[in-house]
Amino acid sequence: MEGALIARDRVGVQDFVLLDSHTSETSFLNNLRKRYQENLIYTYIGTLLVSVNPYKELDIYTVTQMQLYRGVNFFELPPHLYAIADNAYRVMCSEYNNHFILISGESGAGKTEASKKILQYYAVTCPTTEQLQIVRDRLLLSNPVLEAFGNAKTLRNDNSSRFGKYMDIQFDFKGAPVGGHILSYLIEKSRVVHQNHGERNFHIFYQLLEGGDKDLLCWLGLERNPQKYAYLIQGRCAKVFSINDKNDWKIVRKAFSIIDFTEKDLEHLFGIVASVLHLGNIQFEEDSNGHAIIRNGTQIKWISKLLGVHLSILQEALTHRKIEARSEEVLSPLNVDLAFYARDAVAKAIYGRTFTWLVNKINGSLANKDSTRKTVIGLLDIYGFEVLDTNSFEQFCINYCNEKLQQLLIEMTLKAEQEEYELEGIEWEPIPYFNNKIICDLVEQKHKGIISILDEECLRPGEATDLSFLEKLEEKVGDHAHFVTRKLADQKTRKSIDWVDFRLLHYAGEVTYCALNKLFSMSSQVATQFKNSLMSLIEILMSKEPSYVRCIKPNENKEPGKFDDFLIRHQVKYLGLMEHLRVRRAGFAYRRKYELFLQRYKSLCPATWPHWHGPAAEGVERLIKHLGYKPEEYKLGRTKIFIRFPKTLFATEDAFEIRKHLLGMAALEACWRGALARKEAKKRTWAVQIIRKFINGFINRKKPLCPENIEFVRLVQYKYFMKLRDHVPKNVLDKSWLRPPSILEETSEMLKKICIRNLVRKYCRGVTAERKVQLQQKVVASAVFRGKKEGYLQSINQPFADTRLKENDINPKVLQLIQGEKIKYATPVVKYDRNGFKARERLLVLTQSSAYVVEMAKIKQKIDYATLKGNGVNWCGAFLPISDPLTLPLLCFQGDVILHCEHIFEVVSKLCMLANKQNLVKVVQGSLRFRIGSGKEGTMVFTVGQESQIFKAKNGQLTVVSKDTSSTYHSYLTY
Repeated sequence: MEGALIARDRVGVQDFVLLDSHTSETSFLNNLRKRYQENLIYTYIGTLLVSVNPYKELDIYTVTQMQLYRGVNFFELPPHLYAIADNAYRVMCSEYNNHFILISGESGAGKTEASKKILQYYAVTCPTTEQLQIVRDRLLLSNPVLEAFGNAKTLRNDNSSRFGKYMDIQFDFKGAPVGGHILSYLIEKSRVVHQNHGERNFHIFYQLLEGGDKDLLCWLGLERNPQKYAYLIQGRCAKVFSINDKNDWKIVRKAFSIIDFTEKDLEHLFGIVASVLHLGNIQFEEDSNGHAIIRNGTQIKWISKLLGVHLSILQEALTHRKIEARSEEVLSPLNVDLAFYARDAVAKAIYGRTFTWLVNKINGSLANKDSTRKTVIGLLDIYGFEVLDTNSFEQFCINYCNEKLQQLLIEMTLKAEQEEYELEGIEWEPIPYFNNKIICDLVEQKHKGIISILDEECLRPGEATDLSFLEKLEEKVGDHAHFVTRKLADQKTRKSIDWVDFRLLHYAGEVTYCALNKLFSMSSQVATQFKNSLMSLIEILMSKEPSYVRCIKPNENKEPGKFDDFLIRHQVKYLGLMEHLRVRRAGFAYRRKYELFLQRYKSLCPATWPHWHGPAAEGVERLIKHLGYKPEEYKLGRTKIFIRFPKTLFATEDAFEIRKHLLGMAALEACWRGALARKEAKKRTWAVQIIRKFINGFINRKKPLCPENIEFVRLVQYKYFMKLRDHVPKNVLDKSWLRPPSILEETSEMLKKICIRNLVRKYCRGVTAERKVQLQQKVVASAVFRGKKEGYLQSINQPFADTRLKENDINPKVLQLIQGEKIKYATPVVKYDRNGFKARERLLVLTQSSAYVVEMAKIKQKIDYATLKGNGVNWCGAFLPISDPLTLPLLCFQGDVILHCEHIFEVVSKLCMLANKQNLVKVVQGSLRFRIGSGKEGTMVFTVGQESQIFKAKNGQLTVVSKDTSSTYHSYLTY
């Protein structure tokens, strides 16, 4: 808590006791507003928790948060509902005594949610077993059942509790929840028969109609539409967007099964609920005597069936009343107005008794049969002080209850303060405060109080009326300072009080109550019964250690972030928060055990910093003298220091923040230097160890792996492999490979083979069928020409064409003569005649089985591939260097067909492929002999000259002249 004071200007103080202007309502609201705007919805007044409904989900109720507050000192963490719950639980376990947590506030302030959160906290943080889990589930699931029958939508809240609930959670000696017990107070029975505009009846009616299955509704005589029932439509909001009745029905049904309700129990229960709806639809008419009668008996027949009551008895109860005359009872018929009143009274009585039975049934399932002593924590979720436009008997009881609880709160707070002072040996100073006992006595005093007067009026002979009751009040309590009627009021006040009203001056303010229409003559003893129940509750609470939660509604529209000053000021007053703060601050604003105070602030005094070796009390005394505390600002108790004024604590905390900053900087600098030095020393030590280890590894590197060399070897391997990763060959032609260290030569060779295989496989998988044929042709050409022809290497990367001529370029008669053979390749050539070697243009056409030399539309020669042999001179090619543009490569077929072919490599490779004879080529140096005619031979001579040409020499020989270059090859190929 002290640590949060540094931000007090922005987020306020966590405890209202620390407000400088603790008597100022404006200061109180300003602090509350600051915290609310920062989503800090909880603030303490001592040990009392003020909770403001955020109307939105906050991430402060997780299991992590529960564990954070578990077992922690109350003021160690920021204010929270879990801190209240945990403090009560820890003290109960350590001191083995009983506690209660009182949760109060207006409808919509968050009382029901606070109660649920406390139950969930105990469910998560308390020890458990499988058997205890059943108890835990029943405790948690009793809530949706009670909410279904006891909660309703109001203008202020969609899930407003319309009854007071006190639940005892029983714990065994280990602190595990083992059972529970529920007491209910003042269920709002009037809601069963009447709802204000914008409000609904109790949830269970709508849940049954919306979620009940068809067979159940049929058995109950109900229709699914709530508009059919008079008791459900008076508020004109039977359907509410924010309420899912169907889903809530499923939750309630599941809860019934866990709480151990039998199907027979549920049958009776839903039958009663349905009977109330049927009652509301009964209509009365007037007979000739002016008496009420029921003409349509449909509804009453359903009630008779569902409740098991004879039809005549029901009719009599609704249309007659009993009058006692001396020793006998007389039935007096009712008029229509009284019959409707009697009908509504029966409905309210049925529902009220059903709710009581329901609570008792739940108690039976929660009861612990073990007779050993239990400790308990009670949760009291009760309506706050109410002031409506018209305040009836119910508001009177609610406000009376709040008067008693305020009296209890003040008395127990004063008692706790006084006991602490006595324990600490500090003189008790009487605290002036408003004692509301005078108001409580006005309501409850025997024979003189309002409740006693009401009972007398209801029981006296003759008919009690509103005015007779008011006259009796004026007679008996008319001189009371906190009571006034129109007759007793002064002229100014009289204008605001009606003739049927009386006004009480409660601790929280003035409230005017209306006694019209028998609101105060509902039943003899009802008020007394409530008073007795309340007295019993007060006795229960007085026997336990208290904790308090006051819930505040920030605005009427359930809007997140909106802080309505007027509305909140009203609630602060009605909840008695200012009075409680005044009592809590009357003595000392702050108190802490010596050990905790010294531990936090010891750095402010040289004598106590950094260590104090004596008793903590003496250390604190030395500390506050150094700080200059004045005698009137503090008191020293036996175990605690008491500081009277918040400003004294604030000054101490501000000095601590400054000192903490200075100490923090010095400590941080020292820690940083130390950390750097330690880091450097550690680094040097590590370096020495590594160097030694690797020197030893280098010495033993050629040995098999052992502890002496393993790290060195692994490092060498790692470095080589990491370097190799960046030097792996990228294609199959790249023959480079990173040289390995000697210990990795074998591994490197294996990796190299794997790499090459991978590259080859990758390359082969990327080769298309067309590309494969091209490569096969290149292989053939390579076998023939590699090393035999200048410039051959430059031609390797030039792909061969599928053909140089298309079929459209060949005369159709030739195609017909070929007789449909598939043309595989065609190219223009020049034929040299045997007689004179004249050049004649021809076409060379290659099919699957033969080669054709074509002139226009004629086939001049046909050479079958089968006739070509590898050991004869059947055809040849002569070549000049490719670097010479006049190169005239020649082909010789059958020794007498000599052709000049421009694309000699391409033609030769395709011939070899088609003939399927790749070994037909061989290199021969010198001249070539060939046949000129039958029986005659000629010679082809290759020579070098200044120009490349082909001609017939004077000696009759065919001469091929190649331009003179130093790298020219004179060669020819024969097949």
